Amino acid sequence: MKLSQFNFKLPENLIALHPAENRDESRLMIVDRQTGKIEHLVFKEIIDYFNEEDVLVFNNTKVFPARLYGNKEKTGAKIEVFLLRELNREQRLWDVLVDPARKIRIGNKLYFGDDDMMVAEVIDNTTSRGRTLRFLYDGPYEEFKKNLYELGETPLPKFIKRDVMPEDKDRYQTVFAKHEGAVAAPTAGLHFSRELLKRFEIKGIHFAEVTLHVGLGNFRSVDVEDLTKHKMDSEQIIISNQAVDIVNGAKDKRKHVCAVGTTVMRTLESSVSTYGYLKPYDGWTNKFIFPPYEFSVASRMISNFHLPLSTLLMMVSAFAGYDLLFEAYNEAIKEKYRFGTYGDAMLIL
Repeated sequence: MKLSQFNFKLPENLIALHPAENRDESRLMIVDRQTGKIEHLVFKEIIDYFNEEDVLVFNNTKVFPARLYGNKEKTGAKIEVFLLRELNREQRLWDVLVDPARKIRIGNKLYFGDDDMMVAEVIDNTTSRGRTLRFLYDGPYEEFKKNLYELGETPLPKFIKRDVMPEDKDRYQTVFAKHEGAVAAPTAGLHFSRELLKRFEIKGIHFAEVTLHVGLGNFRSVDVEDLTKHKMDSEQIIISNQAVDIVNGAKDKRKHVCAVGTTVMRTLESSVSTYGYLKPYDGWTNKFIFPPYEFSVASRMISNFHLPLSTLLMMVSAFAGYDLLFEAYNEAIKEKYRFGTYGDAMLIL
């Protein structure tokens, strides 16, 4: 399939700038792949579509405050630094993106916070936008990390065109977030409240947790018309033995396995046996899923409504079926569903 097939006209006012007042009260569209039927509900009603011993698979990654604003030495030019991942704990080395990139050279020092609380030196150019920074900090590691995170802000995606607010610290994080390492939230999981999870538990639905530390690759634009030539950024994933047992047990009993979001789906599809069973894994994935694609593990999927030309949209269309998904998206636009990170949700049966 071609990139241009994933373009559609999305009115800007449908991109959600704020989350729903309550996590589980965003809107929910049900899309049935067998019948083509489309229904409109409220998210917490999703529980009616699951039975005892079905499995929900969550991504338990935790977002850290990855966006910093600093100033370049001498010129004082304002620089945005986006922390991607820690490379070396002892040497305080971080892989980052800088904007504007053209102003930053190896050897430049960057200053952050009041009284230049934190100083970093550029020691490597990894890509046109990417850099390696060494933070010049002599105190204990825990103190360094605390100060770094105090300087950082919640890394909302650029398409949410507003200032970060105090509520974002909590709402741009799932209620089951545990393992820090993501620079973007696994958005389908944002719709689950603790109350809703408890109701699922009481109904006998099982939970499995995997980890994929979401990187900025999710938002990187696809620059090639031929999708087979697009390369995804690598992201770290962990699939435990416990998650494997829960998921494969459900498959053996012919119960539904539901991937909560594209990050979970990519994780599950990155470690599959020849018989379609999940395998434990601790490593990296750069798997890019687009139509046509044969899914092995999950029989259902929860997803947000994604922006045009995004790799997330491509994956969901591979699962739902291209024509049905675009029919659903056309209906979503007509019904004024909210798109993007803080938007509404879809359950694909």
